Amino acid sequence: MKHLLQTIKIEVNKKTYLKDPESSDLGKRIVEHSILMIHEIGFEAFTFKKLGIRIGSNESSIYRYFENKHKLLLYLTSWYWGWLEYQLVFATNSISDPKERLQKAIEIITKPVVLDTSFSHINEVLLNNIIINEYSKSYLTKEVDTENKEGYFEIYKRMVLRISEMIEHIDQDYPFPVSLSSTVLEGTLHQYFLAQHFPSLTDCNKQISPTEYFTHLVFNSLKPNTNG
Repeated sequence: MKHLLQTIKIEVNKKTYLKDPESSDLGKRIVEHSILMIHEIGFEAFTFKKLGIRIGSNESSIYRYFENKHKLLLYLTSWYWGWLEYQLVFATNSISDPKERLQKAIEIITKPVVLDTSFSHINEVLLNNIIINEYSKSYLTKEVDTENKEGYFEIYKRMVLRISEMIEHIDQDYPFPVSLSSTVLEGTLHQYFLAQHFPSLTDCNKQISPTEYFTHLVFNSLKPNTNG
């Protein structure tokens, strides 16, 4: 999979940027150091002025790539979901058994992220931490409906539908496949957040992983089809 990913470009909605950051060394540095800085100081304290100082470039040059830091966050979160989708597709594509395929999908979504050397300018581990702590800020805005219509959350929504289809393949009579799927995807972020900041509010810890919890939740909610 690593060699395949080296030839793949993660496709992100072009409306998130003014100039594709993947098209230049400066653009890649903007992405690389924005991840480092948001991880270090948080999205609220992060500014393009601070980023410009960090990378030794004019603030105006960053605005040639992104209209504002909200669009940058949309870009980073979209890239993350696109990257995770590739992990999911490659890991489950050759699995024919529906239960095994869904188990693998839950594992891919919920397991701790490890660094992927296929994308040298992006630290996926730090980006994952940003998703856990900051992702909700990309859609808890007054513009969410407009941005949704313009496709800013398309990859995330596609991920939900992929999992819901796997759920239906196991139990076609289960009435809430999309709700269960979105609960796994969003709930994973929440469980990691709780484990980091409010450990008394979750059972997930060093002994119990989110993978164990959501595998138990999903398969105890489903009744496998008996008609083949």
